Amino acid sequence: MLTAHNLSKSYGISPVFNNITFSINPGDRAGLIGPNGVGKSTLIRILVGEESPDSGTVICNSQIGYLSQGFEPDPDLSLGHLIGGPQSNEVSLEEQLISLSEELANRPDDPQLQQAYDAVLNKMMQPVTADSGSVLAALGLDTLPADMPVKHLSGGQKMRLSLALLLLKQPEILLLDEPTNHLDIEMLEWLENWLASYTGGVFIVSHDRTFIDRVCNRILDLDPHTQTIREYAGNYTDYLEQKQKELEKHTEAWKEQEYQIRRMKQDIRRTKEQAKGVELSTKPNQPTIRRYAKKVAKKGKSREKKLDRYLDSEDRVEKPKSSWQVKIEFEEQHLGKQVLEMADLAVGYAADQPLISDITQEVQLGERIVLTGPNGTGKTTLLKTIAGELEPLSGRLKLGSSIKLGYMSQEQELLDPNRSPLEHIQALTPMSQTDARSYLHFYLFKDDDSLRPIKDLSFGERARLTLAGLVVQGCNFLLLDEPINHLDIPSRTLFESALKSYSGTILAIVHDRYFVQSFATEVWWVRPGEADVPARIEREIR
Repeated sequence: MLTAHNLSKSYGISPVFNNITFSINPGDRAGLIGPNGVGKSTLIRILVGEESPDSGTVICNSQIGYLSQGFEPDPDLSLGHLIGGPQSNEVSLEEQLISLSEELANRPDDPQLQQAYDAVLNKMMQPVTADSGSVLAALGLDTLPADMPVKHLSGGQKMRLSLALLLLKQPEILLLDEPTNHLDIEMLEWLENWLASYTGGVFIVSHDRTFIDRVCNRILDLDPHTQTIREYAGNYTDYLEQKQKELEKHTEAWKEQEYQIRRMKQDIRRTKEQAKGVELSTKPNQPTIRRYAKKVAKKGKSREKKLDRYLDSEDRVEKPKSSWQVKIEFEEQHLGKQVLEMADLAVGYAADQPLISDITQEVQLGERIVLTGPNGTGKTTLLKTIAGELEPLSGRLKLGSSIKLGYMSQEQELLDPNRSPLEHIQALTPMSQTDARSYLHFYLFKDDDSLRPIKDLSFGERARLTLAGLVVQGCNFLLLDEPINHLDIPSRTLFESALKSYSGTILAIVHDRYFVQSFATEVWWVRPGEADVPARIEREIR
């Protein structure tokens, strides 16, 4: 269905990937993984024709459905314009087939026309798997008014809308770039079930480990060191097991090699010392012994050249390289036991229509709380209220006296797009340019990356910069709104480890089930009410 053959791409003198070859066939669920910046989104844009490779080809005779990371339609368009109905101008498959037939009659030898005709014909023969009513209902969009402008949708609703638009086209191949961003657990499980019944091929870029585990039957690992793809059969758990065995085997081979190199160097040193010792302890009238010493010295030099050739050869086993990860270190915090107290709190934007009401909860020192639930129920509104960006509609909210609050927003709108990462960090704390650049280096801002405008950074780079800002300020209570959405899998793992050793307190909105399972000491479930009844919070101690 879709084949990438020997694809290579570079930006200037920096290679992104080199000689990549793989195929996506019906029934495939291929997950592409790798650190941020390794070229995953670039590869998927090449597959859909938005970018061109430096070399190699992409062959596809099927209809592609592409979900990009950032869904940004005209904010003034209504849902009705985008979804369809009376306002939709989409040409039916029958009309497309008739039009292509007429063109083929005039140009019967045109291969592109023939491919387009075959693709439409194949699509007409596929069973109907989606209709607007069922898809919109499943994604929780059926209750929204058709005249609602897109700009009024939340981040999660925009992602669900982009999924609906994609699924309604019923493509033969799905290319999904971070499809789980901003989806709540209920929507994630619906998407997993939908993909399980989908007959076409699927190519997924995702950092959601549980999602990849449940959906994928192949893993394509894009290595930042070799700029190539390595394929592994099975899901993400299978990949981890195979990767660990490879690493252990590689490490053992390297250790054995290093032992042999040390032994050879010691042997060469002993040989040289022996020859030199004989030369120094003998006199010119002892030529036989001196000739023997010269032979020993020559033997030592020969062994040294042999070792040098081996060290420069391709047969040498390279030292296993650790992944280039985000380094996150939190200083130990000192604060009172009481961090946050909420009593009969109601949050929202209209006093007569609170999103969540009757919130009576306490947050204690060291707790790691995950706030989760359906999109649009008021989770972000609650965090903004705690952060002081919104006033409570009613009730009481009190922070501990020694609290230094750090808030990481979902949309990253708190970053000044015209500043550079270097200027952002220096604005937060007195730090020299050299120290600030060294600090940012730990967050993967290499060379001149720290001098680029924030508006030119990727989603993942902005997320890492926000984290760097929280850490450098020494915050002891973190409010994190979808903090790992744009972090790659290695960085998510390291982020979780750092948070576990953090002695402060964390309240985070997260839908990543793997993260919830490994991180949370308790979960606050936002349960939506019926009709006009506000949502409420149910507390689950883990």
